[in-house]
Amino acid sequence: MELLCFSSSLCAPACSSSTTAVSTVAPVRAGWRVRRGGSRDRSDARRSWQTEQQQKSSVRPAVLQGYSSIIDHKPLKMHCHSCALVTSSGHLIGGGRGEEIDRAECVIRMNDAPTARGYGGDVGRRTSLRVIAHSSMQRVLRSRHELLNASQDTVFIFWGPSNYMRRDGKGLVYNNLRLMNQVLPKLKVYMISWQKMLQFDELFKRETGKDRRISNSWLSTGWFTMTIALELCDRINVYGMVAPDHCREPQPPSVPYHYYEPLGPEECAMYISHERGHRGSHHRFITEKRVFASWARTFNIHFYQPDWEPPPLAPANRTQGETVSVSIRDWQPEMEVGW
Repeated sequence: MELLCFSSSLCAPACSSSTTAVSTVAPVRAGWRVRRGGSRDRSDARRSWQTEQQQKSSVRPAVLQGYSSIIDHKPLKMHCHSCALVTSSGHLIGGGRGEEIDRAECVIRMNDAPTARGYGGDVGRRTSLRVIAHSSMQRVLRSRHELLNASQDTVFIFWGPSNYMRRDGKGLVYNNLRLMNQVLPKLKVYMISWQKMLQFDELFKRETGKDRRISNSWLSTGWFTMTIALELCDRINVYGMVAPDHCREPQPPSVPYHYYEPLGPEECAMYISHERGHRGSHHRFITEKRVFASWARTFNIHFYQPDWEPPPLAPANRTQGETVSVSIRDWQPEMEVGW
């Protein structure tokens, strides 16, 4: 059955959330940064919340707030002990990591990255969760026989700016997702609420000191996927993500930005052009990778193909830097949000 034609405006860059000011909120179970020497009351509250969450998790599956089903609007219930987060980088080609990736309890992919067409030996064949940007919907639909029809057990999480995701009949992405679920009713389709999108923005600002709206940038699907993985997974093995300083090496290997587009843009050229961009909307790929490297010092995150680990912080940085990453289980939510 043929899906209706979707608007090409979905492929246009857009900010990842509305520009409405947001109060101090942070995503549940996501790392963030605080000043050393916080108040004793706040520390006690964190410990109390941690105990409560541990008691809850022992009697029911993990409920991830901010990700709601297209059909019944219920939150996502999902937890994985081990996750393989597979990027779309050309570094994956020739690595032969497919079987290793598929051994993880959950395999996470992004946008329209394929597993067929001979790529399975390098990127694996299983997909437990696929995080998809509003701008990639057209490409996913064009590959729906590969990505959708054969993915009855896969969870799909779509993200987009709030005006695309609204449920009052004016949200372009939301309307199309409803249609897609009517055509393929067994699909497990979720979308990120606008309140959760504001949390992602606030997390980026806390970790980098930069307001993405003021800096004229928008968060990448990689940012959403890594942060979702922190909520979802006990251990995260990331495949195909380079270190933050990789593109500053004298002669970094030249690989395509997407492994399935060998004639597409070169990865480092894409990263550098976006990082330096001031006009139009850009991703801050390198800035995001610096945050991921920082998180890997605290959380159970590991990088493969290429294999690397973040260097330890110098003692001076630990004593003078004034900030530390707080465990995802030590954070006290300041508000529960949903649609």
